[in-house]
Amino acid sequence: MNRLTDIDWQRWEARDPATLVFVFRGDEILLINKKTGLGKGKVNAPGGKVDPGETPEAAAIRECREELHIEVSDLEYCGEHRFQFVDGYSIHVWVYRTRNFEGEPVETREAEPLWTRIDEIPFDAMWEDDKYWVPMLIRGERFQTRWIFDGDRMVDYHIAPAGKLESWSDPTVAPPRGV
Repeated sequence: MNRLTDIDWQRWEARDPATLVFVFRGDEILLINKKTGLGKGKVNAPGGKVDPGETPEAAAIRECREELHIEVSDLEYCGEHRFQFVDGYSIHVWVYRTRNFEGEPVETREAEPLWTRIDEIPFDAMWEDDKYWVPMLIRGERFQTRWIFDGDRMVDYHIAPAGKLESWSDPTVAPPRGV
């Protein structure tokens, strides 16, 4: 199971559903140093597992509250990832972005907040796939992806464009609330 073609994606089901939320403030994006769980030691965005009976959007809001003590709102759906690991683990991740939040991010036992300039995102400290799709999210391109990982190493992938959003690469252009 080292190639995308080795998997019947029509029947594929993830072991875990999860979320990621990218919070923007001017020309900065809120990332975290992940301190627990999958990706511990990597830079990522806040997010986590969807609880039974919870929608991905509700989970995204809850995870930002738990990980950073901020309240996000007006989440904009950006795309989905289907990750299959060669050891058998799998995760389906819904990705959102927003410019609307309340509170100041604080460090918790799960995450250390990192406001990072959009042009200085530390891709070398992140999952290998992030360098392919995070720029799409910033440019306002929706996506549907499939990834195969062997531990931390990406071994195969496919990214399908899935529509357009507003580009957030220009911090002087603020989207209308509730978009």
